[in-house]
Amino acid sequence: MTIEAHLESLEKKHVALERELHSALASPSVNDQEIADLKRRKLRLKDEMERLKTRY
Repeated sequence: MTIEAHLESLEKKHVALERELHSALASPSVNDQEIADLKRRKLRLKDEMERLKTRY
């Protein structure tokens, strides 16, 4: 997989997590731990994308 393809894949996952997070925030049944987990996963993806962009 090329770096560009990997970045594109990570960006798609990031967008999907963003949608999931917005949905979770709108749902009163979702607990704070789930929301925190979504935010952490989203941040990890963002960090990985930034590392790849600065490396190449």
